[in-house]
Amino acid sequence: MILLEDVSKTYQTGVRAVRELNLRIDDGEFVFITGKSGSGKSTLFKLLTRELLPTEGDIMVNDFDLGSMKRRQIPRFRRSIGVVFQDFRLLNDRNVYENVAFAQRVIGASALEIRQNVPRMLKLTGLSHKYKNMPYELSGGEQQRVAIARALVNQPRIILADEPTGNLDEANTAEIMGLLEDINRMGTTVIVITHSLGIVEAMQKRVISMERGRIISDSGQRTEKRQLSIGPVRTASHRARSRRRPEA
Repeated sequence: MILLEDVSKTYQTGVRAVRELNLRIDDGEFVFITGKSGSGKSTLFKLLTRELLPTEGDIMVNDFDLGSMKRRQIPRFRRSIGVVFQDFRLLNDRNVYENVAFAQRVIGASALEIRQNVPRMLKLTGLSHKYKNMPYELSGGEQQRVAIARALVNQPRIILADEPTGNLDEANTAEIMGLLEDINRMGTTVIVITHSLGIVEAMQKRVISMERGRIISDSGQRTEKRQLSIGPVRTASHRARSRRRPEA
């Protein structure tokens, strides 16, 4: 679950990027966060991944209190989320298999775990036949599927996707959104940040719209909750306490 209570973020420049956000996203939902450039979407994304700390308010993600979290807990928290970016961010000197395996090696997975998990993720994303290919040999849609496989391989409870189809054509966009929907059907929470109203209208999911740092509408549509089939990540519980944050 994701819970934001009275969350604001003011940068050192004085720009107040998000203002008094109150938001709850339950396990198993598929949610779009939309808004024009400068609406606060990117800042919200960075708050949810703990790249930034809020100036005010509390953020809970997967039972972690992001404000009171100690540095040693950050890697454990980030293993409970998978992140997908618009520009793929693949390692260009490694093939498809090694790009996905890299996420496992970072957390200290054994060689046996890597041999079991990586092929499973490549099969799920339709890339089993491409495992030896280098990123530059793949289409944009295939590169994004590698990025999704990498985000999934550590069995996160949440996938956060920041403009995942921004660099793709219409056909590849449909494929990637279909894949994210399949992942959500397995029980994984999926949050997609996008400015594409066409995608939002086609998918018919819960939509949260932002403007000038505030949530201006929330369709409140809930997706059906299902038992996780790619495995939950257990985390320690923390109590949320309202307080003012120091600048990050």
